[in-house]
Amino acid sequence: MKRNNLNITKIEPLLSPLELKTQLPLSKKASGAVAVYRQTINNIMNRKDKRFLIIVGPCSIHSPNEAIEYASRLASLSKVVQDKMMLIMRVYFEKPRTTTGWKGLIYDPDLNESYNMAKGLYSARELLLKIDEIGLPTATEILDPVTAQYITDLISWAAIGARTTESQTHRQLASGLSMPVGFKNTTDGSIKTAIEAIQSAMHKHAFLGLLEDGRSGIFHTKGNKYSHIVLRGGSNGPNYSSEFVAYTRELLKKLNITPNIIIDCSHANSNKEALKQKTVLLDVIKQKKAGEQSIIGVMLESNLLFGKQTVKEGEKPKCGISITDECLGWEETEKLLKEIYALL
Repeated sequence: MKRNNLNITKIEPLLSPLELKTQLPLSKKASGAVAVYRQTINNIMNRKDKRFLIIVGPCSIHSPNEAIEYASRLASLSKVVQDKMMLIMRVYFEKPRTTTGWKGLIYDPDLNESYNMAKGLYSARELLLKIDEIGLPTATEILDPVTAQYITDLISWAAIGARTTESQTHRQLASGLSMPVGFKNTTDGSIKTAIEAIQSAMHKHAFLGLLEDGRSGIFHTKGNKYSHIVLRGGSNGPNYSSEFVAYTRELLKKLNITPNIIIDCSHANSNKEALKQKTVLLDVIKQKKAGEQSIIGVMLESNLLFGKQTVKEGEKPKCGISITDECLGWEETEKLLKEIYALL
């Protein structure tokens, strides 16, 4: 009598991380660039570099070709503002879900619930390589510890999302990642939980994980001292204002953690209304100009065109429009970032 895998309908083999990296290798030039990007972010967190971090891009990637077009525009803008701002492209392949919904390019690249993850992983890595060639640092949310092994060598900044900040698995994973990691406050707005996650990620751990060759292994970490907090609002409302920033800053200081705060201008801070991101960003810049040194950057959701759309079965999504959260269009984004550049 069968006693195992009773609810499994199919198991498919998958390339190991090493096999995929052999097919899509990171060049020495790109590897050096990623190392420089990561060190630059570290320098900003250490106050050795006074530039402001802007993590900007689509809520989620569903079309690699559209993402390349966006990256090309962002790279051109980056050259204009690079003396005051470090632009990092938001390249999110995994979407956490409270119940159900499209889970991202890695899981369902064809948008039809076929779940061709082999194609999704290949597309994600290929896209990151192309963006590196364009000359932009990239940011993503680490959702699945297994998929992380396929792409994190290409990532300059990583986030642990509001739904996984409490997860011991993600705290352990973050402690071993090679790039700075931002922990978002939880969906109910708990800042304390995110700071506890930072404390954990800064500490050494040992945990089970996926080796490059596909076998399981024990990972021993030394801790990620560049773990920090991302304020994204919560069920009780926004938390980007000066009183929340001051509360977070002082709580971090009491724990002897350098107060590095990134403000997510989207999500609960703007009630998921894309145009309200400008209000949040302008308030953040006002705080900085008033002497608030703990805010080191912001996150913005932006795409080629404004808005969002619902993907209908059998229909191709409209070009340039988000299929998840509402995003600013490129024209609004470019205008806003140039406005901020003038204020910094």
